[in-house]
Amino acid sequence: MVNLSVNSKVIHDVGLVIFDKDGTLIELYHYWSQMVALRARLICEALGLEKTHEEGLKWALGIDEKAGRLRPAGPVGLKKREVVIQAAVDYLAGVGLRETRPVCSAAFERADEESGPDLGRFIRPVTGARTLVGALHANGCRVAVATVDLSRRARLALDFMGLEDQIDLVVGAEKVGRSKPAPDMIHLILKTLGIEASQAVMVGDALTDVQMGLNAGLKATIGVLSGFATAEQLRAQTPFVAQDVSKILLDLSKKQRFVKAAQNK
Repeated sequence: MVNLSVNSKVIHDVGLVIFDKDGTLIELYHYWSQMVALRARLICEALGLEKTHEEGLKWALGIDEKAGRLRPAGPVGLKKREVVIQAAVDYLAGVGLRETRPVCSAAFERADEESGPDLGRFIRPVTGARTLVGALHANGCRVAVATVDLSRRARLALDFMGLEDQIDLVVGAEKVGRSKPAPDMIHLILKTLGIEASQAVMVGDALTDVQMGLNAGLKATIGVLSGFATAEQLRAQTPFVAQDVSKILLDLSKKQRFVKAAQNK
């Protein structure tokens, strides 16, 4: 068990921390703007479309390039892959192309294949992400990730960050019937790891992350300002709001500090 400190507010006796991935552990816009650009290019190439449609697809999938951010309604970064694919299909239907879902699905798979060997181009860890996960693991706290991304894609990203031995479980949206803000992913994590909701904390950048933690009845939910939601939006849901994960600190008890000091001798 560990104690977590967020802006001098302490959450006691935490046995599991569940993180969102994009916007919480990984920089949100950098990752998704490049993935969406790759997907849009591959779709246009497959259908023989002019390059101007790449811009339309990027917007439809959730990228606001002028603002340099993801669109607040997503779908990318917020919704399951099936919903994001449907957004591409709907855009193409709007320009007169029908029955394009197989093409879009194939383009998404090809984007996964092309990005896999070059993850350094896509992934930038949020400041403090590796440090916090490592500290939790070192102090006996379990760590899990709940993401709208596919589990295998999330695991690749986390492995790239060097966290492969420090994450106990990764649950993507394809593993459950309902995605965020429904509590299904958290319920699966708690059941798999054998941990009570009263011992677990959720950390995420989107309102859907915070709402998922609340819906699951967790001990606490921490909102971070490194992704989708504003401070005002998060504070309306939870008293625990941090600039990013680097501001979530382990507040070790005197006994824990004594044990750690002895171990380090």
